[in-house]
Amino acid sequence: MASLERGSDETGVSVRSVLALLVGALAISALVGVSKTATAAGRACIADAAGNGGYTYAGHQATRRGHGVRATISAVREPGVVAGHVAGWIGLGGPGLGPNGEDMWIQVGLASVNGLGTFLYAEIARPGRDPQFILLEENVPLGESRRLAVLEMSRRPERWRIWVDGQPVTKPIHLRGSAERWAPIATAESWNGGQRTCNSFAFRFERVSVSHGRGGSWFAFRPGYRFQDGDYKLRQLAAAPSQRVLASKLSQHGPAPYAFVAATP
Repeated sequence: MASLERGSDETGVSVRSVLALLVGALAISALVGVSKTATAAGRACIADAAGNGGYTYAGHQATRRGHGVRATISAVREPGVVAGHVAGWIGLGGPGLGPNGEDMWIQVGLASVNGLGTFLYAEIARPGRDPQFILLEENVPLGESRRLAVLEMSRRPERWRIWVDGQPVTKPIHLRGSAERWAPIATAESWNGGQRTCNSFAFRFERVSVSHGRGGSWFAFRPGYRFQDGDYKLRQLAAAPSQRVLASKLSQHGPAPYAFVAATP
């Protein structure tokens, strides 16, 4: 995360001084394919300080590859960050998942660190470069949601954009070799900064969808691989009546958009 910048190419000095402590912290860090067997959240994050860089997760990876992922995300409980950070994000890719086994990913979400309110961020990792951290919004109020999406462009394969509340907030991002490579992810994460401590979080993910085509061909997210460390909680939410009615009218007659809460006990 060597590059710290806003989506508007302005950087606030006060925020930069805090976020500088997060260099490398919001990376996916060997998420995909990792499974833990710890039986308590405390054990999970203490053990993981040495085993997986202090990262723990609660979320899902989709059953199939896609060209994008979207969700409405909110922090529904005040995050408790003792060290490191907590985050709730959607994205694609990961360490070793780029061409030739290189690191490549793109993600957007809400995050919190000790001493700083919840903020909206994006992160892009390209082969041979440090991950790029983009601060999109400071001080997102507790309980206030943001509609987020990561989507491959319709007429420009391997070019991606990040969207917030229906508007693109990045220029086209070229990730060479990324087309039809990744199964989307929606997850919460905690990083304990390598210390023997645990953070707390509760993120709500609503209208989670996967695009089966470039430019947006949205279908309900179907959970495949589950990330669930210790006794972190993953609770699927029942679809609202309006969502069930909408799903019944869709041409694919698919299920209502997927929704869940990821939280510490």
